[in-house]
Amino acid sequence: MGGWMELSKSEAGARDECAVRVEFQRWNCDGSSFPVLGKRILDRSIPTEDLAILLLLAYYVCAQSTAFLVSGLDKTSEPWSMMNFFSFFFCYACQKKLLIFVPTMVTTSEVINSERVFRLVVLKFVLLLAFLFIYTSEGVNIEGQYLLNLKSNMADAFYHLDSWNANDLIPCQWKGVSCTSDGIVVGLHLNSMNLSGIISPRIGGLIHLTVLDLSFNEFSGAIPREISNCSKLEVLYLNNNKFEGEIPHELGSLSSLLKCNLCNNKLCGQLPESIGGLSSLLELVAYSNNITGPLPRSIGKLKNLSVLRMGQNLITGSIPVEVSECRNMKRFGLAQNQLEGEIPKEIGKLPSLTELVLWDNQLSGCIPKEIGNCTQLVTLALYQNNLVGGIPEDIGRLNNLEKLYLYRNSLNGTIPKTIGNLTRATEIDLSENILTGKIPSELCNIKGLYLLHLFQNDLRGFIPPELSGLRNLSKLDLSINSLDGPIPLGFQDMTNLTQLQLFNNMLSGTIPQKLGVYSSLWVVDFSENNLSGQIPRYLCRHSNLILLNLWSNNLTGNIPSEVINCRSLVQLRLGKNSLTGSFPSDLCKLVNLTAIELDENRFSGPIPPEIGQCKALQRLNLPNNFFTHELPRELCNLSLLVILNISSNKIGGSLPQEIFKGRMLQRLDLSQNQFIGTLPDEINLVQLERFVISDNKLSGIIPPIIGKLSHLMELQMGGNEFFGSIPKELGGLSSLQIAMNLSYNDLSGNIPEELGNLALLEFLLLNNNHLTGEIPSSFANLSSLLGLNLSYNDLTGPIPSIPLFRYMTLCSFIGNKDLCGKPLVGCGLPPSLSTSSPRTNTSLSRTVTIIFTAVGGISLVLVTIMVCILRRPIETISPFQDKQLRNTTSGTCMFPKEKVTFQDIVSATNDFDESFVIGRGACGTVYRALLKSGQTIAVKKLASNREGNYTENSFHAEILTLGKIRHRNIVKLYGFSYHQCSNLLLYEYMARGSLGELLHGEFSSTLDWETRYMIALGAAEGLSYLHHGCKPCIIHRDIKSNNILLNENFEAHVGDFGLAKVIDMPQSKSMSAVAGSYGYIAPEYAYTMKITEKCDIYSYGVVLLELLTGRTPVQPLDQGGDLVTWVRTYIKNNSLSSGILDSKLNLEDGIAVDHMIMVLKIALLCTNSSPLDRPAMQEVVLMLVESKQKAASLVSSQVPDFSSKEVDR
Repeated sequence: MGGWMELSKSEAGARDECAVRVEFQRWNCDGSSFPVLGKRILDRSIPTEDLAILLLLAYYVCAQSTAFLVSGLDKTSEPWSMMNFFSFFFCYACQKKLLIFVPTMVTTSEVINSERVFRLVVLKFVLLLAFLFIYTSEGVNIEGQYLLNLKSNMADAFYHLDSWNANDLIPCQWKGVSCTSDGIVVGLHLNSMNLSGIISPRIGGLIHLTVLDLSFNEFSGAIPREISNCSKLEVLYLNNNKFEGEIPHELGSLSSLLKCNLCNNKLCGQLPESIGGLSSLLELVAYSNNITGPLPRSIGKLKNLSVLRMGQNLITGSIPVEVSECRNMKRFGLAQNQLEGEIPKEIGKLPSLTELVLWDNQLSGCIPKEIGNCTQLVTLALYQNNLVGGIPEDIGRLNNLEKLYLYRNSLNGTIPKTIGNLTRATEIDLSENILTGKIPSELCNIKGLYLLHLFQNDLRGFIPPELSGLRNLSKLDLSINSLDGPIPLGFQDMTNLTQLQLFNNMLSGTIPQKLGVYSSLWVVDFSENNLSGQIPRYLCRHSNLILLNLWSNNLTGNIPSEVINCRSLVQLRLGKNSLTGSFPSDLCKLVNLTAIELDENRFSGPIPPEIGQCKALQRLNLPNNFFTHELPRELCNLSLLVILNISSNKIGGSLPQEIFKGRMLQRLDLSQNQFIGTLPDEINLVQLERFVISDNKLSGIIPPIIGKLSHLMELQMGGNEFFGSIPKELGGLSSLQIAMNLSYNDLSGNIPEELGNLALLEFLLLNNNHLTGEIPSSFANLSSLLGLNLSYNDLTGPIPSIPLFRYMTLCSFIGNKDLCGKPLVGCGLPPSLSTSSPRTNTSLSRTVTIIFTAVGGISLVLVTIMVCILRRPIETISPFQDKQLRNTTSGTCMFPKEKVTFQDIVSATNDFDESFVIGRGACGTVYRALLKSGQTIAVKKLASNREGNYTENSFHAEILTLGKIRHRNIVKLYGFSYHQCSNLLLYEYMARGSLGELLHGEFSSTLDWETRYMIALGAAEGLSYLHHGCKPCIIHRDIKSNNILLNENFEAHVGDFGLAKVIDMPQSKSMSAVAGSYGYIAPEYAYTMKITEKCDIYSYGVVLLELLTGRTPVQPLDQGGDLVTWVRTYIKNNSLSSGILDSKLNLEDGIAVDHMIMVLKIALLCTNSSPLDRPAMQEVVLMLVESKQKAASLVSSQVPDFSSKEVDR
């Protein structure tokens, strides 16, 4: 323990004049001969119970020692009493580690004969007693006072710091505080305590601190620069809080710092240049902040740095070459920033590098061949950049590489054969590039390969048969290429294959008939090829098959019974083949089946009544077959049915009235059959959006109840035998947009004025009826109308002189003998083109109708361009002479009220100056432009095409998508400018920026719950319109808070369709491309690689959770890695709302909190792991609206069971 007091005789002196050497040695304390007890008394760090005993002992010893000092030791008296107390005192003190010195074992005679020495010992002991009495007169020591000051600035909702008591003598027993054995505070561990508030500058008084861990709390405010006073600090963990402001440059003086974690905060500003002063630093982690500016070059001074993770920030500039000076670097991560320039070849000087993660930046140039020198690399993630050129041969030198992600760039050339040298690789993803040539057979050398994605390139030739030797391969996607030849027969022998996607190629031959015998297949997608023969019977042998998509091939024969009885099957897509037989009734026994698509085949016979047993069925597509008999009434049992399409068959009889009671049905197409009879008076299809019953033999009047289908967007009733007048109630279809087609019937009477209320309607076809009277003047209100056909009726009077009709041709009005005015002959003049009977020129009139119908099916963006041409000529922009856009010409679609040229945009943005930048995205940069008229717009300048067509495709995708849309919650596209080197999109300007910026930025406090709710509702309505109001349906593919923009009044507008794809079009029916942003991607995407409406709904649910929690979508790995997992895990272990809701909201308002909980339930439904259990966006809108009215019962019954494993995925 302590030191010993030694008494030794001098060899030269007499026995009674012994020389005494008293030697004190301090325990855990150096530099002073003063006993540690004295120091601990001054620091007030002796435990209370020990002090009490010492004081009792000291009282008696003090009295005895005073008498001794006055009169001396009476040699005839017995000294043992006082000596025993001395011994007991020292022994107790030593046992409690309060005294660091203990007297040696000295004989009694030596003590008695050494009176001078004994007096000295007693004198020092009395001095120690004085310190004890000083100790009893004061409170906690100075370090404890610093800690209490810290606590006073914190909010401790769960009372974790209750043990921090000002009446304690020392803080060493306080929760989260660690000390040395002599009472010095060296560690503060307050992680994961749900603490909030700010960090007091007094923390700088803890000068001996070596560990400071405040992670996973709700601390806000700035990081105090006084932390730099803790010069011995080795570990600084401030991650997962809400710290704001810049990183203090004073932190650069912490020369002992080994680990620094600042991730998941709201820190801004640049990484200080002083960071180079952290000479001992091993790990610097600061991802998920708002750090801007370039990386400081001083980072090269951190010679010991092994981990640098700065992803998901706003870092700009290029990667400094000085990084190569950090020779111990192992993990280098700068993903999701705005880095530009090339990857420095000096990266090759980092021999210890194991992870290079630079994805989602704007890096350009080629992949440096020097990267092959980093032979310790395990992960190389360079995807989602602007990299060009070929994949370097030197990549084959990375013998330790396990994960190679180069997808979503513009890489060209062939895949190098040296890729076969990556013998330890488990995942290789080169998809979404412009790679050409053949798939190298050398890939078969990578025996441990688990995932191989080469989809969406321009690969040609055969699929190498050698790939079948990859026995560990589980996920293989070669889709969207130009591969031909057969599917290798050896694929049927691959035992671990679970996902095999070869769609959209030119493959021929038969599908290996034993495919599935040895492998547990989940996903099989061979759609859009030229495959022939029969469907293999063993695809579902292991009962794991979820998706079977063989759409658009040349397959023949029947559906194998083994497939029909596949209990795991969720989607069966066999359309556009030559399959025969009857509808397999056993399909209806598959309880998980949600989609049956047998369209465009040669199936015949009746649709069996067993169809009513498919309780989970949501889509039933059977058009263009030879089905006969009547429609089974059992269809009404399909309560989840959303789409029913049996068009172009030979089904007859009356329509069963039960079919008009499907409350989930959104699309009903019964056209081109032989149905007879009338429509029922009651139609309760409350969710119906598309109602198509044209070209049948239906009769009777049009039920007025149709006017109450508030979600209806398309009404096709032409080619029947309906009679009577057009119900005025149809004018109440406020959502009707695509078309109203009542042509080729026997309708009579006047055209109702109420039809003028259909402000969104684009095509109105009333031709070939017996309508009379004048054209309603209310048609002037049909501001969205693009096509009108009133031909071959009995209309009279002048054609209204309204702008809408100014550009209509005579085809719209021909065949009305008493109708006059432009474009027909003028009123009062002899008719020349209106003498034909309404029914005599049937061939011509039907041709007219077909033309109008065809126009309606064409992409609406072309119609938009056509209208621009008709209304105002497209101006040719003169060449703009600058180094970036010289020698180009462009066309611009004008504003409705003024011309805007490319030169105007250049002037309004000062030649696209950086000071006008308001945002950056994967496809380009957004500028704020103030036009000469005083109007402010947003201009999105897409990146140069360079060597690929990615941005050009993105430009066309945005035009084709945004050009169709008219909705108050969708960002409006004003116009566009098309250049060879630069494409511009002109948007409505959103003054408040993005929801992500406001929610997670410095102004988040301005978003109260009412504002957040209205934003959620507006975004839901916009997304619902994309899903249900556009034909074909539009999937956004990248819903996130940064893509929800807010105007001056905080109204939500869904924007940024850079990733939007139009589904249900021939070229994209089986589109499978990686899309979305990390934290928002639906879980099923991992195994289907398909984007559906349900993926958008999942992403929207994440946005709802952001609005409710205030958290970002990406969470720490130890909390699940994403916001959905964090919320579900938290709810599982706590209550539904406890600790979930954003503390910045007013949580004392009980009504508001109840509303938040209801919206939380909706968010949980949207983020259900099963896409089948997610509601449609229209349902989400309905639930949000009714949640405002406290209709909690709408969602409470559907809240997931949080005790299931689903929350632990």
